[in-house]
Amino acid sequence: MVKLNVLELLEQQGRSKYWLYKQLGMSYQNFNRMVRNETQSIKLERIETLCMLLNCTPNDLFSINWERADSSSN
Repeated sequence: MVKLNVLELLEQQGRSKYWLYKQLGMSYQNFNRMVRNETQSIKLERIETLCMLLNCTPNDLFSINWERADSSSN
């Protein structure tokens, strides 16, 4: 399972979830679903914006848990 690490990156940088929400200009409901990993997809534009705002790469933004990915595909 692929996981978005936004909350961890925000904490490392001393920034708040509210700060990111305001920067992205999304509805709060969609934003909250995204950061809680409750979405099925994220637009490439949004990934690029997240990387610019958090000064990171997509590799920093995402992690994958292969064990959970394998068990959910069965």
